[in-house]
Amino acid sequence: MAVYSISDLERLTGIKTHTIRIWEKRYNLIEPQRTPTNIRYYSDEDLRLLMNVVLLNKNGYKISRIAEMDRDEMEIIVSQLTASKEGRRDNIIDALTLAMIDLDEVKFNSLVDKSIREKGMENTTIQLLFPLLDKIGVLWLAGTIKPAMENFITLLIRQKLISAIDKINPSTYKNSEKFLIYMPEGESQELSFLFIHYMILSRGFRVINLGNNITLFDVQDAWKIHKPTYIFTMLNEAATKIDLHTYLAEKNKLFPQSQILLSGYQAAIQNYDIPDNTKVLSSMIDLMEFLDALKKKQNKGFREYRQMHA
Repeated sequence: MAVYSISDLERLTGIKTHTIRIWEKRYNLIEPQRTPTNIRYYSDEDLRLLMNVVLLNKNGYKISRIAEMDRDEMEIIVSQLTASKEGRRDNIIDALTLAMIDLDEVKFNSLVDKSIREKGMENTTIQLLFPLLDKIGVLWLAGTIKPAMENFITLLIRQKLISAIDKINPSTYKNSEKFLIYMPEGESQELSFLFIHYMILSRGFRVINLGNNITLFDVQDAWKIHKPTYIFTMLNEAATKIDLHTYLAEKNKLFPQSQILLSGYQAAIQNYDIPDNTKVLSSMIDLMEFLDALKKKQNKGFREYRQMHA
């Protein structure tokens, strides 16, 4: 059984410690246990209860009313709030956080699959999954969650992205321009990279994904086979120690016929010259806009071609 300090509860629920203490004393919502040295601590069950209390309170239920509910009534209302089409995004992120803490794959899949059906994979990833990962990152740095919880949720998100990629019919991109994408040595942003793979593919372009720890020699071998129109990579990790001025100059020399697309934190903070065949995409939104404009241009070309040969 995991144990939590009151500071852990604050980080996980967003409720200040003095408020938690008031709820304890005034409404007897939770009752901490104490160590032999009189230090208070909380159990998994306390955390689950408090997260449900917070979710209900955010949705207009007064603490006095919540305190009168038994656990079953509380669970029913929480389930209704997270299942409704009008359910607020932070409600669902809180519910996903609880699913992570409980290592509850069924609950996680139920919430995410519902969002995918209603909003699509792209919006679900941007509006729910990435904010969830940001929250998990903060909690992990604070030591509030365990590595097993983070690994559990990361694997489930990875499965969702791979499944979404596999569902795209290859016939939708067989005649389209090619994107060769890869992560250089030292990069480890797998989930972001899988999402980028999905975004490109879902817009009808072909993707050759070389994966991670790829050298420019590896890219050159793949380029000789496919001769892609675009070569995309991203650089986030300072540990890669890649000097972008030198790196891009070498890529420009090796692949003058392709457009180089570059994204990531290091691309935003380093000082370097940008070769003529290189485009820097500072954010995920920039990449989406670039892909949408490219798709629009391609669709226009297809329409004109059909009109000419009608």
